Amino acid sequence: MTPSPIRKVFQGVADRRQMFRMFDRHVHRPNRGPHDASSLYSGEWFEIGQAAHDYMFEVLPPVILAVDMFAMREFLTGSITSIFFTLWIDGRARYFHAYCDLADVGSGRRMREAIIERETRPVRAMTRQERLEHIWSSTHDDYRGYAGERWPAPDRGKRTITVYGGRQGTTSKLLDGLTDQEISENLPVHLRYLPDAIAA
Repeated sequence: MTPSPIRKVFQGVADRRQMFRMFDRHVHRPNRGPHDASSLYSGEWFEIGQAAHDYMFEVLPPVILAVDMFAMREFLTGSITSIFFTLWIDGRARYFHAYCDLADVGSGRRMREAIIERETRPVRAMTRQERLEHIWSSTHDDYRGYAGERWPAPDRGKRTITVYGGRQGTTSKLLDGLTDQEISENLPVHLRYLPDAIAA
């Protein structure tokens, strides 16, 4: 388990089914029970549609944090919960879901600033890490997992993904170890040729 800095985990606008899948992208993580998974979730964000945003507003009485954001009353893990944003970017309202740590008073504000900074860049591009996160988010649970006992000790618990290896058939590889070609092959066509963005 490592993540934690603020990171975009899906490119495009997630539909309702994708949104619910991404609410728990780490559902099959090892040691799920007693361990605090706050670092896995805190900082993740993605775009959703207005209908999904409005639906989540009606699910439970929300905690209103500001004019443009509300939080869910139920916590995912520790003090991490879902925050939903309505942000005006390039003259139109856009909607986002993020996991923030409510024990940190400034986490919602920093998340808002990071989303606006990322989404107002003049050129549409993706960092390597955003490519990997999109692959993880959009891969079916049957084809993604975590390195177990047969992996070298330093790799155990890291995310893995099934890739096609030509004559060798399919094989599991560490997500972070995918080559540029494997990353390209696992992205949808409309994302394959975007230029590389420099991570902020």
